[in-house]
Amino acid sequence: MTDTDRQKQPASRVSTTGRTTTNRRRLGGTLGAGLGVLALVGGLAACSDGSAKEAAGATPSASASAGPSTGPSAVPSELPTATPSAKPTDLRKVSCEYRKDDTGSPAKFVGFPPKKLNRAVIKASKMTVRTNLGNIVIDLATGDAPCTVNSFAFLAKKNYFDNTVCHRLTTVETNGLGLLQCGDPQAKGDGENPTDGTGGPGYLFNDENLGPQYSRGVVFMAQPGDASNSNGSQFVISYTDENAQLPQSYTPFGIVSKGMEIVDKIAKGGVNTAKDGVDITSDDGGSNAPKIKVRIKDVIVS
Repeated sequence: MTDTDRQKQPASRVSTTGRTTTNRRRLGGTLGAGLGVLALVGGLAACSDGSAKEAAGATPSASASAGPSTGPSAVPSELPTATPSAKPTDLRKVSCEYRKDDTGSPAKFVGFPPKKLNRAVIKASKMTVRTNLGNIVIDLATGDAPCTVNSFAFLAKKNYFDNTVCHRLTTVETNGLGLLQCGDPQAKGDGENPTDGTGGPGYLFNDENLGPQYSRGVVFMAQPGDASNSNGSQFVISYTDENAQLPQSYTPFGIVSKGMEIVDKIAKGGVNTAKDGVDITSDDGGSNAPKIKVRIKDVIVS
């Protein structure tokens, strides 16, 4: 499928049904649980305020950590078998490909990231998301998802994420999944804007590090469920192990090591739905937004 073919498709996002949804330049995905499986090849041993370590010993159906406790339990046998992505052996030799997004989606274009990773990116180990509610620190899997980290480092230096909002929240009660989605530079995050979740940086890049599951604390890229290799700038923070329902089709690039209590607070605040009560995460765009406003002040990759 070409990028042009995706122009008539829905925005990318993580499916809230545990199945892939129609493609659209709106981000969302399906993720699996079990930090024990999340070896991120580069070895992310950090824990989300202790939750990651707890999740490491949990079975996919056990979601004792964090987030709403009710909701469907994942059945491991129903998860698709993912083919693990090959890990780069020498980051200095990695050549990333970033191509123009010709889908017609709203874009805040600040240029293309460099194809080669500079020394700062190769050494990058953390991404700090400074929000109005506090800092969320993500331990990066640069060795496993170098082009993803390279893109974030580039966008962060361009102040791309400054003054943007996290536009989408799903809870176990409302959607069967616990996800906070951010990175759309033009989203309003009010639960009413039909184009929330469709924005990006004006370029796309391929998937990386497929295979690890998406348990509590895992941070991954959002893209249309049926449109692989169409990553942009939107990312998702998983805050419950119920996300074991999701297929391993999205690029995991880090894990929250500090600030999961902020995400939990946002989740407990609930969601703002459209006035008609419908979840507008439909094929036409839009998304249920967190009632507690989440505004990103700055993103720093270091």
